[in-house]
Amino acid sequence: MEHALSPATLAELRRPRPYPAVSVLTPTHRRAPLNTQDRVRLRNAVAQAKRRLEADPAVTRDRRADVVRELDRALAEIDLAHAEDGLAIFAAPGEHQVWSLARTVPERVVLSDTFLTRNLVSAQASEQPFWVLSVSADRVTLWSGGTDRVAEQHSGGFPLTRGRENFDAERRERIGDQPSTFRDEGTRQFLREADIAMTAVLRDDPRPVYLTGEQAALSLLEEAGSVAKCAVHVPHGGLAHSGPEAVWQAVRPAHQAELDKGTVTVARELEAARGHRTFAAGVDEVWQSAQEGRVRLLAVEENFRTIVRDIGGHLEPAGADDLDARQDIVDEIVEQCLETGAEVRFVPDGTLLDSAGIAGVLRY
Repeated sequence: MEHALSPATLAELRRPRPYPAVSVLTPTHRRAPLNTQDRVRLRNAVAQAKRRLEADPAVTRDRRADVVRELDRALAEIDLAHAEDGLAIFAAPGEHQVWSLARTVPERVVLSDTFLTRNLVSAQASEQPFWVLSVSADRVTLWSGGTDRVAEQHSGGFPLTRGRENFDAERRERIGDQPSTFRDEGTRQFLREADIAMTAVLRDDPRPVYLTGEQAALSLLEEAGSVAKCAVHVPHGGLAHSGPEAVWQAVRPAHQAELDKGTVTVARELEAARGHRTFAAGVDEVWQSAQEGRVRLLAVEENFRTIVRDIGGHLEPAGADDLDARQDIVDEIVEQCLETGAEVRFVPDGTLLDSAGIAGVLRY
């Protein structure tokens, strides 16, 4: 199952497909007893997609059989033992993908000529993804981080490795040279290469960066290039050769501190916006501002959800069974704001009590 949504991956998902491109969304649960019905719910959602394909006169028999095969393959790949808060299955002729989401989604089946991506976009934003670059003299490892984990990233040339003979202590002793490993010119060059590779990663997928390693390694990397100058330093050696749990535990306190600082900054910006009359609060007002491209900063409480319907250009509360209900309006707003260049920040529940869970700083 997929987790990391890069800009390039999102663009590929949004590419038009031959009809039908099927999107199946269903909520899942991480723990018992809530997860006991996830398998049944998932099978029912896929069965509904198959019924929709059968009933659609625009879908030929061959194309229907092709997409049904892709749905079955997707279903076989899903391991609910590792489920998060939602699943998205995308299937089209000749292809399928399964995405695990750290944010709940409404049950939905959509047949279109593109995949439904707004829930993925919102889930990715809510995870507030970051990079961890773990540095040593012979290996530099890149990790992709989210809400409660990191995973090693095998892309962009990472992991970078260097033969140990280049800085072997016995060799130095034989030639009478015993400089510090991190003053060795070969190590400097190795870390310069790591800085160049990381700069390219950030150009394609900009995120906050946490830098781990011995203090000498961090200092040398700061001298060697630009990445370390804008990263949060975590002086902890050995992580370039460690597993994801060790890396996560090492960076977790620093990451939480950064999130806390970010929440304080968002609160200050919202307060300042009130004084400048560039403040929007509540789902209806924020939605209208997002439609107009006026939102510069969107703040959403982590578990804020609401169901609405559109009444003449305004939103009002609706029931889940209402035919015109919009159950993922928050995800719609998040996607719209991101597409118009806004910064989106998810904040702890209770932070926006006076704004009904969602607020924005407006451009004008």
